[in-house]
Amino acid sequence: MQATTNQSRTPSDATGEATGSVPALDRSLDLLETLSVEPFGLTLSQLSEKLGAPKNSVFRITQTLLSRGYLARDESTLAFRLTLKLLKLAPPQWKGVSLPAASRDAMNWLRDETGETVQLGVLNKHEGVIIDQVEGNQSLRIVVELGLRFALHDNAPGKLLLAYMAPEQQSLTLSSIKLTATTSRTITTKTDLRKECERIVTAGYSTDYAEADDGVHCIAAPIFDTGERVAGTLWISGPAKRMPKSSFRELGAKVSTAGEQISRRIQEMV
Repeated sequence: MQATTNQSRTPSDATGEATGSVPALDRSLDLLETLSVEPFGLTLSQLSEKLGAPKNSVFRITQTLLSRGYLARDESTLAFRLTLKLLKLAPPQWKGVSLPAASRDAMNWLRDETGETVQLGVLNKHEGVIIDQVEGNQSLRIVVELGLRFALHDNAPGKLLLAYMAPEQQSLTLSSIKLTATTSRTITTKTDLRKECERIVTAGYSTDYAEADDGVHCIAAPIFDTGERVAGTLWISGPAKRMPKSSFRELGAKVSTAGEQISRRIQEMV
């Protein structure tokens, strides 16, 4: 007996194109999706090749997205990359309250408690992205551009997001990312990284002992949505001299407290 399926199909016209489709919009969305997996961006020629589209068509799309703030272009490499503006279109929300809004009070508290810059990030496929920050009150402080992407193996927030993934997702991610050494302390083997993930879950927070940048330490904690699902992470970053390894446990408790405050607020809104 022949099996039958009940699949919905988009009506097509005589040319084979979906009725009501807008080719320029399709191409624009293809461009955005292509750039979403390219952390260093792509040039006009590379985009044209990947999309299989004429350069002049891709050029018009990139110029529109640049003017609207959805793309940025590196002056040295001429590569286009996505900006934070796309994240602002549909950030995680609970009853209309975004993650940055739900986190701001706790971030301010943590900044006042530690004096260090507090940053907020979420997972974006196989990397993290910074979506908010509260600058520290020290004369020398760590400040970054919002929308900055970070790896999942050489810094506190990245390792934390990796550690709290479901086992299948974690295995897939580990098979997809490169464990590039950025300092002499960077973890570069999957075995060691898995052990680090286990340690992070046990401790409840993650540390970065100058693993991404020499002379910079950071400590991250999870933000839970419901149950054990992680909605994001927040962390403090500061100079190693001001945040020595001996202070990690004390600071880790404070960062964890801030994460718990945000988690409670989110769960109250669910």
